[in-house]
Order: sequence, then structure tokens, then C-alpha cells
Amino acid sequence: MKKTHLFAPGPTPVPPEALLSMALPILHHRTPEYEALFAEVREGLKGLFQTAEEVLLFAASGTGGMEAAVVNILSPGDRALVIRGGKFGERWGEICQAYGIDGVPVDVPYGKAVNPALVAAALERDPQVAAVFSTHSETSTGVLHDIEAIARIVRKTPALLVVDAITSLGVMDLPVDAWGLDVVVAGSQKALMLPPGLTLVGVSRKAWAAVERARLPRYYFDFAAERTHLLKNQSRFTPAISLVVGLQQTLRMIRTEGLANIVRRHARLAAAMRAGVTALGLELFAERPSPAVTAVHVPKGIDGGAIVKTLRAKHGVIIAGGQGSLKGKIFRLATMGYADASDVVVALSALELTLAELGYPVKIGEGIRAAQEVLAQ
Repeated sequence: MKKTHLFAPGPTPVPPEALLSMALPILHHRTPEYEALFAEVREGLKGLFQTAEEVLLFAASGTGGMEAAVVNILSPGDRALVIRGGKFGERWGEICQAYGIDGVPVDVPYGKAVNPALVAAALERDPQVAAVFSTHSETSTGVLHDIEAIARIVRKTPALLVVDAITSLGVMDLPVDAWGLDVVVAGSQKALMLPPGLTLVGVSRKAWAAVERARLPRYYFDFAAERTHLLKNQSRFTPAISLVVGLQQTLRMIRTEGLANIVRRHARLAAAMRAGVTALGLELFAERPSPAVTAVHVPKGIDGGAIVKTLRAKHGVIIAGGQGSLKGKIFRLATMGYADASDVVVALSALELTLAELGYPVKIGEGIRAAQEVLAQ
């Protein structure tokens, strides 16, 4: 028997409490029992998003939430600023293109964080921009973008700031109301510690005004229609009932641990992982690393695909390789959601063995030692 350990940046491990709750006999969604559960979930999501506004839920992947954000706030012919620094920043542009939105790109080299001054300059050049589409934690590159600084810039304009927070919500501090974020998209399979299938969307008052004006076509992803049902502790269509039941449990776990403690835990685990990787002589890919996922350059002379395959096949450790043009050039280790110090040790131990087996000159134990020194502080 070989035990598997999941270190991919989504899906992430699901805690036993959530698994057990989702194994209970299924509820019907048009009953008082489900409404009581959903009322608790609504309040828990407001706390997680740090917002006084409602957070919408749809049965979809995070990309569904991204598409929902585009179609609910824009109209045909609108222009949008799209920050592109990885595959998921580029996805915003692809969705805009699909709906005929004029997406003005702000391109950032992979591995780099966007300079907020570039966003300010682009908005100054084009005051007709209706929305700025951004990514907080760019999963494909391991980069953390400075959304707080970008928000300060966008707030001074009529434009809306839309944030892909799919791998940042529940990992780092993201006070939606305090920062003035207008639409924030998350997914169940990251720090919310659930299987894929739920997308969550926070919407500001400024964004709700845009929803009333927006004229892009939408049916399932209709914010206004969904909110009408949400306020009655219902969903407009059949929800992903078992996932909502699991979400009740993970939101309770998040509330018990406390957001500040969760942020500290993720920062500590990511620091240990980065220390361990660099102690092995490897180079980090991101200049401003996200605490959700550590992206690492594949060392010269080593097959990047073989690292991912050997970890999985021989050591039962599942990580992610690079995407698109980064395929074979980087690999990614997540420390997100249901993760603790022992996970970092397991991942680095398997990485050391894998690198040695592939012919990379590694001193066994060096990465673990460096990580443990961070964890002991």
C-alpha cells in the first residue's frame, strides 16, 4: 500500500470533518433544514470575505465565477483593463474576448508582480475603462500581486476592481470592504478545503449598481436573480448540496482557528517550504512569492516532467508542474488549506529523494533541516 499526499494547488486535501458531513444522507434544498444550514453559511462567508455584503454561491468551478463577474457588470462595447501575468490573468482576457469586451492588456513577465504604477498609468490614459480584472495569487507562477495597492488606485476612478482570489482567500489577509474590492471570486477546492464544484463571489455596493446597468447576456450566472433567492436562504437553481454541507463544516473550522491565525499559519508553512527548496540549491520562480504555492525552477539538466512523475509514482506525493510556456520549466508545491508543518517535511523529504534519484547533486536532509529551522522559530 502506498499512501498519497496532495500538494497540488487545487484540489487540496479535505479534512475528515468535511468528508464525514458530506457523507450524511443528502438534504432536500427546499426545506427548513437546508435554509437553516444556508443561513449559517451566508454569515460564515461574510466573515471569510470580511464584508458586510452578501456572497453569492454557484455550482461551478472558479472559472465559472470569473465568467459570472464579467457578464454581470459589463455591457457590449465596454472596455476593461486586464492584468496578465500568468495563465489565470490571461483567462480574464479570454473571457472578455468571448463576450466582445475590449480587453486592454497590462502585460507582466511570468514570475514578476505587476507594478501598480502601470495600472495607474493605463487608467489615466483611458478613463473610459469600466473594470480592472486582476489576480491576487497567480497560481500558475506562484506570484502574489499587490491588490491592496492596486485597489487604492482603482478606487479613485469610476472603474470596478475585479479580483481572482481563488488561491488567496483563506490563505492571506483579504479584507474586501476595507480595501474597496468590487467583485471577488473564490473556489471551494483551495483554502476552503472542499472538493471542486463551488464558486463564491463577493459583490460590493458599487458593483451592484453596475449589475443594474449591465447588458451582457446571462441566465444561470445572474447576480440579481441569485441574490433574491439568497436573501431567503435559498438558491435559484439546485445547489451543490453536499458541498454546501461541507462548507458549513470548513467555515466552522476557519472561524475556530481565526483568520489571523490562518494567515500566520500559511505564511509560516510557505516560508519553511521556500527555505527548504533554496537550501537544496534550487531557485524560486516568483519574485514576490505567494504563501499559497511555491513555484521552483527546474534545475539544469533535470527533466521537469520526471520530477512530477517520480514524486507521484514512487513517493505518492502529488504536485503540479508548469503550465503553458512554463511546462517542464517549473514545478509547484502548495501549502494551502488543510496543511500543517508535517506536510512541509513530507513534501521536502520526497523532493530530496526524487532529485537524488534523477541525478541532481543533493545532500539528503539539507532541505528538511532548513525548513525545520523556520518551523522551530
